[in-house]
Amino acid sequence: MSLKSKASKIDFASMVNAHAQVPDARQPKTAPGAMMAFANDQRSDLLRENEELRQRAERAGELESKLGEALEDLRGWEEAKPTRLLDPGQVLRSRYANRHDSSFLNEDFSRLKREIQEAGGNVQPIKVRALPAGEGTPRYEIVFGHRRHQACLELGLPVLAMVDNLDDRSLFVEMERENRERQDLSPWEQGVMYARALETGLFSSNRQLAAQLGLDHSNIGKSLALARLPEEVVAAFSSPLEIQLRWAPLLNQALEVDPDGLKRRALEMATGRGNRSSKAVLAYLVNQLSSEDLGAPRHFETDGRRMATVVYDAVGRGSVRFNVALSTERRSELERFVEDFVKRLN
Repeated sequence: MSLKSKASKIDFASMVNAHAQVPDARQPKTAPGAMMAFANDQRSDLLRENEELRQRAERAGELESKLGEALEDLRGWEEAKPTRLLDPGQVLRSRYANRHDSSFLNEDFSRLKREIQEAGGNVQPIKVRALPAGEGTPRYEIVFGHRRHQACLELGLPVLAMVDNLDDRSLFVEMERENRERQDLSPWEQGVMYARALETGLFSSNRQLAAQLGLDHSNIGKSLALARLPEEVVAAFSSPLEIQLRWAPLLNQALEVDPDGLKRRALEMATGRGNRSSKAVLAYLVNQLSSEDLGAPRHFETDGRRMATVVYDAVGRGSVRFNVALSTERRSELERFVEDFVKRLN
């Protein structure tokens, strides 16, 4: 039989099917083996799922930790107020402002102004409240920070400010406490501030005001006494900032006993006080001059003999007393000298 005849009798289809039915050598050949293979596959899936869950849990823990930190930071800003840069020309001084104009002329203010200029603005923000909208009117009122605002205004710099919504009493309390902690006001400035608060009805009495501010009631009264002094008396001092709290009873007593005399002496002192200290001004006003306040007399001698004495009072007025009799000729000479001296005083 030829090869072609033999090949025609071979069943190739049965050979392919038989080969396809040959079990994979890697598959288990028994039922227990198949169950073990299935169990192993299930265990691998569980391990894989557990690893994925573990990784997710770690990521969740990290996110929770970051969230906690963010919430903690946020709590730290709960009481904070947003700041913004304002045109100082749109910010008004409060009607309760407690800074006298001379507060912006001293060396402390000049130093503050230099610091703000070097920094390019006020690093420490002021506090303001919004005013009702009105065409051509400033938009904000200062709660505290009048000196910083004034410095920025003079320097032409925007002023950094916190904007808050406050009523009049809250504004007054915050202004008083902030200024007391930063740059102590003079007793006279404090008195002016307290007087305005009482006059506008923010507080019904000195005691209520003192209780609200946590201050001594008697000191409130002394400050108010200074603020209510006649303008002539305040002007007798080179600056009202020099008037001390402990002087209030003395000045008040002088005002009660001799108001006209006190005003007259105040006008005299204001006209010719020169370089007199604030203590000397007080002494003259209340008629308690000492030799120190008057200045030591100056004696003129010739050959050991005292011939004349010159004395000046608290306002600088001088008097001359001669200890020897003057002839008619000497009197005329003295009068001509005085006349010439007086002409040169103008």
